[in-house]
Amino acid sequence: MGDILLIAFGVLVVLNVPLAIGMGLASLLAIIMTDKVPVFLVAQRMFTGLDSFPLLAIPLFMIAGSLMDRGGISRRLIHLASNIVGNITGGLALVAVLACMFFAAISGSAPATVVAIGSIMVPAMIKAGYDKDFALGLMAAAGCIGVIIPPSIPFVTYGITMNASIGKLFMAGVVPGIIMGLSLMILCYIIAKKRGYRGTVKPTMEGFVAAFKESIWGLMMPLIILGGIYGGIFTPTEAATVACVYSLLVGIFIHKELTYQETVKSFSEAGITSAMVMLIISTATAMGWVMTTEQIPIKVATALSSIANTPEMLLLLLNIILLITGCLMELNAAIIILGPIFLPLILKMNIDLIHFGVIMVVNMTIGLLTPPLGVNLFVAGGLNKDVSFNQIVRASLPFTAILIFDLFLYTYLPELSLYLVRLLS
Repeated sequence: MGDILLIAFGVLVVLNVPLAIGMGLASLLAIIMTDKVPVFLVAQRMFTGLDSFPLLAIPLFMIAGSLMDRGGISRRLIHLASNIVGNITGGLALVAVLACMFFAAISGSAPATVVAIGSIMVPAMIKAGYDKDFALGLMAAAGCIGVIIPPSIPFVTYGITMNASIGKLFMAGVVPGIIMGLSLMILCYIIAKKRGYRGTVKPTMEGFVAAFKESIWGLMMPLIILGGIYGGIFTPTEAATVACVYSLLVGIFIHKELTYQETVKSFSEAGITSAMVMLIISTATAMGWVMTTEQIPIKVATALSSIANTPEMLLLLLNIILLITGCLMELNAAIIILGPIFLPLILKMNIDLIHFGVIMVVNMTIGLLTPPLGVNLFVAGGLNKDVSFNQIVRASLPFTAILIFDLFLYTYLPELSLYLVRLLS
């Protein structure tokens, strides 16, 4: 059954069948052709995969991010970032990255971060004389921060799949997310020096204070989420609900930019995106169950353990596997399928589950920048139709390289991920 599953899934991927449908069909075909278990178990496992209270956090965080964006938060965060780094060489590029870091603490989604910040910053950079491909490549890379700095939808998926604390995963993503943002900003500065991209805004203390006051309500949301979780006030799922209510109140009563029509659009967009993610999670769960039934995780673990007999070698091997997988598979599906396969090895080598969660999510996030899947590349391309997909890919390569460098820092310096977790435990 395992061979049939993998062959069927590979064929469906080559035929460009949507990932969610491909995983469901492959699982169904494997069961039908082997006749080992009843067919209805596929549907049962799909339902079971979604029958989880923590999974409610995914659509709720998506709704909160959309509401905050349409309520004018992204524009205010960009204004704040401009008053911090706008006068430095390559100022607008630095503003774009810093704004993505701020918005990441609201959205939990990489594509949402690209659209929310990129729709404002890409035209501004082009108008200021920045190369179009550079602007789009940068936004595709900076958007990746959206799933590292909490709240993070992939961290929720990983926590459920691996039975790890979602609150600890959120906290573990803070430092790596900041490092990711700072490394992108340093690279932007170097490129800007070479190309002559100058700063465009001369910040003043008065301007900074005014921008900070404007954006304070958006900046408070991650503090409320993380503070509430670690303070024992609410669970991550309840935190997502609080975030939704908070976003509504801020958008309607404080900023007064969230109209009825915009609210409906936010719920509609979040609903469509959530449905897509949930379908992927449900079919990935069914596929993962078939693989577990066939003892594929044990077989893979045995094979890998024979190659990598130290934690360092194992992590290197897993990084390579995950980087390749990220190019080919949606990140939530990859986490659900590969997580249980790697779990026995992770436990055997005494690798911290929270630390590995950061490694896995960062790997999958880099996959958003690498063809053929490269979701962020396609989203960035939609911001300016004058630049070809290949141009965006080439422009994003330096940023991809620095993110891979960051990945190996997180891999072999676990304190970068675990310091805050241990500090607050």
